[in-house]
Amino acid sequence: MNAANVERIAIFRALQLGDMLCCVPALRALRRAYPQAHIALIGLPWAQSFVERYAHLMDELIVFPGAVGFPEQEETDAHLPSFYDAMRARRFDLAVQLHGSGGVANDIVEALHARTNAGFLKPDEAPRAGVFIPWPDDLQEVARYNALMQALGIDARDTQLEIPLTQEDKRECDALIERYDLDTGRLVLVHAGAQLPSRRWPAERFAQVAAALASDGWQVALTGSTGEAAITAGIAASIAAIRGVDAVDLAGKTSLGALAALVGRARLTVCNDTGLSHVAAAMRTRSVVIASGSDTRRWAPLDHERHRVLADYPPCRPCAFRECPYGHPCALNVSVAQVLDVARTQLPAEKLETDAHC
Repeated sequence: MNAANVERIAIFRALQLGDMLCCVPALRALRRAYPQAHIALIGLPWAQSFVERYAHLMDELIVFPGAVGFPEQEETDAHLPSFYDAMRARRFDLAVQLHGSGGVANDIVEALHARTNAGFLKPDEAPRAGVFIPWPDDLQEVARYNALMQALGIDARDTQLEIPLTQEDKRECDALIERYDLDTGRLVLVHAGAQLPSRRWPAERFAQVAAALASDGWQVALTGSTGEAAITAGIAASIAAIRGVDAVDLAGKTSLGALAALVGRARLTVCNDTGLSHVAAAMRTRSVVIASGSDTRRWAPLDHERHRVLADYPPCRPCAFRECPYGHPCALNVSVAQVLDVARTQLPAEKLETDAHC
């Protein structure tokens, strides 16, 4: 498409943080191709902060009102008619379905009545007008959205994630380091939470890994959302009981920007296959990712040396359940010894002497 003829672009991706981070390279390529266009993200309410952080890539958030088949919000089509009326009045030149494999997500994009549509098609889905490509199931998540940009004639070979940091992010990080006496030269972040219980490695195993690393001389800090505070508190208590050392519990105490800044200064992150894994990839911090249930071919970071993924593959994988009905073998078959071995390999042989500033 001629850039001069594209003034208004809509991107449909109503998902959470980790999913949004994975499409940043595609958004970056889109912005390079259409530097003067007004690019609006149709997403979840929380994504206002995401759009503000990535203001160099997007200009506006349009809150998606929800629909049947989209479990991130209340599943109702009641608000779609007024939403479509408002979107059609915007007269988008290009609407891009970056939400997923196709189907109803394509129906929503087509209902915007943009001049041109683009997206993905499920294997049994009928062709649609516009630029639609078969869902590239064999590609990693970042690469598949770049593939759609390539189909639009956009150069999209760069797969590096990014999280731009503001001065406020850095000041908040400095304050955390000072308040909790963090030594970034020997700091290991442990993140035991995940949105779905089926994606969580057992908290008691995280505690054993954290306690062993603390005994090795590394400083352990536990990260998580406010809703994960009970998980981190339990792990902190277990570490104290196992090794008699205190872990720093940061659950609910960090914004995204401050957390990203802290991840960027840490020596290692140990986490589930969740949003923090993508934060570590964006900040180029080494990680050990215990992937329970998820499709590792799709979600594992592309840099397999910097980011080591541990996973077991029972026949029920990839998992479609919120809670595992089979006894969670994919998680339980990854041992504490395995995670520790890889974590110790990822850590430098000697701890660094550092100052305490982000």
